[in-house]
Amino acid sequence: MSLYGLLLLIHIIAAVVGLGATFAMPVLMSTAKTVTQAKFSHSVAGGIEKFAKIGSITLLVTGIAMGAVSPYLFKEIWFIASLVIYVLVQPIVAGILPKKNALQIQILDQANGEELPSEYQKISKQLVPINNIVHISAIILIILMTIKPF
Repeated sequence: MSLYGLLLLIHIIAAVVGLGATFAMPVLMSTAKTVTQAKFSHSVAGGIEKFAKIGSITLLVTGIAMGAVSPYLFKEIWFIASLVIYVLVQPIVAGILPKKNALQIQILDQANGEELPSEYQKISKQLVPINNIVHISAIILIILMTIKPF
């Protein structure tokens, strides 16, 4: 197997691991109906988030390494577009989502009773379009890297 082939294999595995975790998170979080369930969901999400982070970093490293091994990739629009989309999504996944989740956990820690506080539910609703942006971006990245349309 060539170095490029090995990097590509690692890249694909990282995509499955990282993107699978990314798509699972909103589903997990939407199932909570009580404070106890929400706390548990956030606890599980913390573990899942590690897979998303490792996968994401591995995707970036292997993608750039593939470009270093095959410099012509940096002349391919699909490759450059993929890097740009990746960079543009990072403030969301590394900044906005963790801050919103931390705020939700803080709200849960201060909650009395089992009913989910309205502030918690408000943040959950705010997260829907943000997660949609992340998911659509991931789908576009997958399309760009598999079809290589331009």
